[in-house]
Amino acid sequence: MGKISKGKKQQKNKVIISATIMILFIIGILFCFIPIFKDLKFGLDLQGGFEVLYKVESIDGSKMNREKLTATYKTLSKRIDSLGVNEPEIILEGDDKIRIKLAGVSNPDEARKQLSTVATLSFRDTEDQLLMNSDVLKAGGAKVSEDSSGKPAVLLSIRDKDKFYQVTNKVSKRSDNTIVIWLDYNSSEDHYSTEKQSCGSSGSNCLSAATVSEGFASNVIIQGNFEQEEVENLVDLINSGSLPSKLTEISSKTVGASFGDSTLSKTLTAGIIGVASIILLLLIIYHFAGLISSVAMLLYTFLVFFIFWLIGGVLTLPGIAALVLGIGMAVDANVITFARIQDELYHGKSLQHAFKEGSKTSLRAILDSNLTTLLVAIIMFSFGESSVKGFATMLIITIMVTMFTMVFITRILLKIFIKTGFFDNKLGLFMHVDQKDIPNVGKNEEVKKIPCKNVDFLKHTKVFASLSIIIIILGIVIFSTKGFNLSIDYQAGSDITIETGEKIQRRDINQAMKELDLNLISYNQGNEEIILKVNNVLNAKKIERVNQYFVNKYQDAKVNIGVVSNVVKKELTKNAIISVLFAILGIILYISIRFKFSYAISSVIALLHDVLIVFALFAIFRLEISVMFIAAILAIIGYSINDTIVSFDRIRENLDKEKKMTREKLAEICNRSIRETFIRTIYTSITTILPVLALIVLGSSGILTFNLAMLFGLIVGTYSSIYIATVLFIVFESKNLNRKTKKKKSYCDDFEEKDVKGVNC
Repeated sequence: MGKISKGKKQQKNKVIISATIMILFIIGILFCFIPIFKDLKFGLDLQGGFEVLYKVESIDGSKMNREKLTATYKTLSKRIDSLGVNEPEIILEGDDKIRIKLAGVSNPDEARKQLSTVATLSFRDTEDQLLMNSDVLKAGGAKVSEDSSGKPAVLLSIRDKDKFYQVTNKVSKRSDNTIVIWLDYNSSEDHYSTEKQSCGSSGSNCLSAATVSEGFASNVIIQGNFEQEEVENLVDLINSGSLPSKLTEISSKTVGASFGDSTLSKTLTAGIIGVASIILLLLIIYHFAGLISSVAMLLYTFLVFFIFWLIGGVLTLPGIAALVLGIGMAVDANVITFARIQDELYHGKSLQHAFKEGSKTSLRAILDSNLTTLLVAIIMFSFGESSVKGFATMLIITIMVTMFTMVFITRILLKIFIKTGFFDNKLGLFMHVDQKDIPNVGKNEEVKKIPCKNVDFLKHTKVFASLSIIIIILGIVIFSTKGFNLSIDYQAGSDITIETGEKIQRRDINQAMKELDLNLISYNQGNEEIILKVNNVLNAKKIERVNQYFVNKYQDAKVNIGVVSNVVKKELTKNAIISVLFAILGIILYISIRFKFSYAISSVIALLHDVLIVFALFAIFRLEISVMFIAAILAIIGYSINDTIVSFDRIRENLDKEKKMTREKLAEICNRSIRETFIRTIYTSITTILPVLALIVLGSSGILTFNLAMLFGLIVGTYSSIYIATVLFIVFESKNLNRKTKKKKSYCDDFEEKDVKGVNC
């Protein structure tokens, strides 16, 4: 008895020491987390600011290329520096667009003005015809100099000397051999004939008019009646504007600082509640193992933020949504492992042996499910724009961190506590496994606990298939009659969000639209804000007017305005279609390699079913389809395939144990596999749905449609992996069975079999 008590005491001490180290580890994570979070860069949707998308075109009509776009990028960087913006984002999109995000800008109108009036130098004749543009000059080659009389002047360095010589030589042979140098030439306002007298003076766009007597290829001096300060400013302007391009604003968005603060507060609150609810659920379901999973989840959250901070990422609303969603999906890795360990325990294995076998058998399913989701995330990043790209970046990070923390770290922690031996006879405390459900293998006892033992899942296939068909048909009917409720992203126009603290009456909205000459498409009245959607693509002056109108009409009103042109609408629509197609093709290829084609085609049809259902529900309930909705669709594809692969992995494992197969046997194995993974599927869905529900109830309206799409997708994806994907697999695999069992004709069939030693067909 003394030795037994001493052994138990040692086990208890080991557990206490391990638990103490784990608690100190948690405290360390929390202390490290605070400074990193404070040092994170927040996007304009979380701190307010201004975002604009420019289409970049050559001023001489030549085709835009990457070199010219990069030159424009550098120019805009210099212009933004003068605004004093911390951590601006300047993103090249395609070969002819630049997106600029200026978080924290308090005066969007001033920012827009400075960005859109980038200085451009041009050389013209006295008839205002373009001779050369600034691409003949060296980028940043303007310098402060002096003319022959010692007065301040500007020295321009020539890059393309051959072209400069050809033009000057040609002009020198004309009777009117004058070259006029213009800064920001405006064809409707600037004419040499009217500005001849003021050319070279302060305030004139006409910088200089020089007589050319012969062709030359040397540097040029611009001289005039300039003060030293004027020359210095002129040099800065030319250096920031020496590029052969013009900018056309095709979309913009302004977010007030108070909007950003409110959004950040709401989203973080929702995220904390979502994570806390997952931890509580894990503790209820898995007891001590759930606590270990929760510790791994805290480490997971810290590492995601740490990596995001290391790469200089800008945290946005979609990024937080991806993080919270990723937490739910990360827990799935632990749920799969824990479910496998419980299975082994129910088959009479010891805790250490169950841990070893359960960890090994779950790894393949975890890898396959996460790699397919990673594939979708990479496709989202490659083809998405702006918010979708931000969502994809965070999702990629979460998947990689999941493999480290929720697989590697969790297993290390489990192993540490299992090796103490303290939990060998305390399985209820360790993993919520009742000791009476474990068979005594020594006495040849059979498995006592089989989850969902008497449930025939495939029996209800027709019910769910009928429900899906009804929803899809209803969605098609409503789409045919009313179409989708498209956001400004997909139909061009402007959305105006007004936060007043009071309810705005419909008659007031109609009056405002009339006075502002706007065409209202729809409006959405919330408790604290109203969102108006108009089909007018507002320019800078109109944006300022609309903003001022509502600020004057409603005291302390906060106004946000987003503008999207037809150019952006077409690009977003094209990217959305390409993203979904590539995601589906990638999944078919991956599953065909890792499993086989019958699994792949079943999975993809189930995915299309999930996507159609979500689109149908959005049509039925008239919910808005925006850029974030497409991100949700891609996330649903990733999650749904994740869920389906876990079920298929169990089916594959069970099929590998069978030598002879019939359709009836195949259906029975699939049904059994669903029973074995059903509890895990429900737990995973709940842990993912909890943070989504928290974001729906407490989060920002900016990601409401995303979260609703995710909620629909999670529910539909759960039942489609059971009732749609599995049934389709049975159908396709049955055809393979028929081909396998078909007897192949042998040459021996034409002859009567004879026993001849050494000769066999």
